[in-house]
Amino acid sequence: MTAQPIITFHDGHSIPQVGLGVWQTPQEIAAPTVRTAIAAGYRHIDTASGYDNEEGVGEGIRSSGLDRKDIFVTTKLRNTDQGYDNTLSAFDGSLKKLGSDYVDLYLVHWPSPHRGLYTETWKAFVRIREEGRARSIGVSNFCPEHLERIIGETGVVPVINQIELHPDFQQKAAQEAHRKLGIATESWSPLGQGKFISNPVIGEIAGKYRKTPAQVIIRWHIDTGLVVIPKSVTPSRIEENFKVFDFKLDAADMAAIAKLDDKSARMGPDPYTANF
Repeated sequence: MTAQPIITFHDGHSIPQVGLGVWQTPQEIAAPTVRTAIAAGYRHIDTASGYDNEEGVGEGIRSSGLDRKDIFVTTKLRNTDQGYDNTLSAFDGSLKKLGSDYVDLYLVHWPSPHRGLYTETWKAFVRIREEGRARSIGVSNFCPEHLERIIGETGVVPVINQIELHPDFQQKAAQEAHRKLGIATESWSPLGQGKFISNPVIGEIAGKYRKTPAQVIIRWHIDTGLVVIPKSVTPSRIEENFKVFDFKLDAADMAAIAKLDDKSARMGPDPYTANF
């Protein structure tokens, strides 16, 4: 297995810094995709109830030849399953689909503020963690006021917040807020849905290290201290995205990429207004 960095949560558990994201990966190819990733060295798989591929992910892990304990598995609560009792039931459903009696990390997928249920949902997450069925609990797409509310009402700080983050939407304020709370930051759409592959700044850095633009961007997430989950279903790309541990960006590279930041460049939904 390729040596890879880890991030240690404030609860003492650790997460491999690079994982495979399986958003938009169809159920029928989720299993071979996960097997390919594990064979390439990945030990972290990120899925969600809303991705409708938990069964395939579970099958891929079981057929990989590795023990379940060797793979870090994240899944997320579907927005329509928020609420205390609904969350407990939905979590049972996710475990059944994954074919596992626990997950390493369970996330509230979106705050869905229009529902007004994310605090009650978080209380159910705390129970699930106390029961040992989720080793760690966190959130996704939460803004500072959402974090403050769940922490204020439960005293329990999420271990991680998974947010949209890529070179032109770096969310520096969110990263700093997370650091102050001891929350790790995880990047979704880390490659900006492919828009940076032809960026000249990224291209120049890639040439310097004889790496691909995607590898440079993934390395940027690592060197920034982020957990990163690039998504692909192409075996060669899955393998390429993992070959990022034999180089490191220097200060000039990091400064050049920092200049690409554009606070208006969000590609996905705004967590404050998303109503799905």
